[in-house]
Amino acid sequence: MPGSSRREWRCNVKWQYWITLYIQTHCTARGLRPTTMAAYQATLNQFREFLVSRLDKHDPEEVAAPDVMRYLQFLRNERDNGNAALNRQLVVLKNFYRAVIAMGHLQPSDNPLACFPKIKAAPKKLPVTLSEEEIERLLDVPPTDTVLGLRDRAILALLYGTGIRASECAGLQEEDVDLEQRTILVTGKGGHERTLPLNDRVYGALLNYRTVRGHVPREGAFFQSRRRKGLSRAAIYERVRTWARVAKICKTVSPHRIRHTFATHLVRAGVNLVTIRDLLGHRLITSTQIYLHVSAEDLREAADRHPIGRLGPIVEQLLPNVRIPKQHPPWRRRTG
Repeated sequence: MPGSSRREWRCNVKWQYWITLYIQTHCTARGLRPTTMAAYQATLNQFREFLVSRLDKHDPEEVAAPDVMRYLQFLRNERDNGNAALNRQLVVLKNFYRAVIAMGHLQPSDNPLACFPKIKAAPKKLPVTLSEEEIERLLDVPPTDTVLGLRDRAILALLYGTGIRASECAGLQEEDVDLEQRTILVTGKGGHERTLPLNDRVYGALLNYRTVRGHVPREGAFFQSRRRKGLSRAAIYERVRTWARVAKICKTVSPHRIRHTFATHLVRAGVNLVTIRDLLGHRLITSTQIYLHVSAEDLREAADRHPIGRLGPIVEQLLPNVRIPKQHPPWRRRTG
């Protein structure tokens, strides 16, 4: 094996060792989900492939800040990534290099992202939600004369009635659904658990599905496919999109949009933000504050309720026969 090829082989092994070590130790210790760790690994592999194929840099210790900048330009120009996507890439790369330094494989002075500037964040947009009439059409569209129809009715009712994520819905096990107490146990991001109550409609939908579905072991998935296997996150997205098309909803509908709708409808119903945070499983209240947005109808209703509309009649009632004199400005002194 020639010397250059041997060096490239050693560098590729070093890359793979660092990435694998980061995923299996640092990410696992943080309690990240397997899908999140797979996404991080794909991001790091893509970064490595760019350095090798475009910049001919095989050694991870030779990476510098200009190389990272060229990678971000490649993502923006050739992959059409926006600011939000670039910031996600930067977060993964920064965490990766911090972990490599903490594990003693790289000197802090060799960190290419030590003083790297943050990309300007994309402007936050208000979440698009469904109206109550659209939600009602969506919940009523699956048939009630088949097991799969009752299953999909239960999925849609659960997503809107609790605001859980698609991954949390897919991860529900039989033992997590307590219909006697009318609660479900949800495992969210980072392995954090929360218990959510079920209202009458959600309870009824889950009970009907469990009755016709039949027995499932306690460790088995609550929502079963035709082949008696648990539904994946992608399958739940597909079922939501399918029934939204059948319901003739013009908006793009997804489980996360239903989650936005759940939170927005609670805000309009007067539920306080701390309660909504706990229901959604947010760690920080700042993540929930986006649902404080109001529509034009809400603004008009608030303006109509303003006390200023009642001040004029009140003054007239207090002073029915009194003529209020006009107030003239004081005479100015003549100077000359």
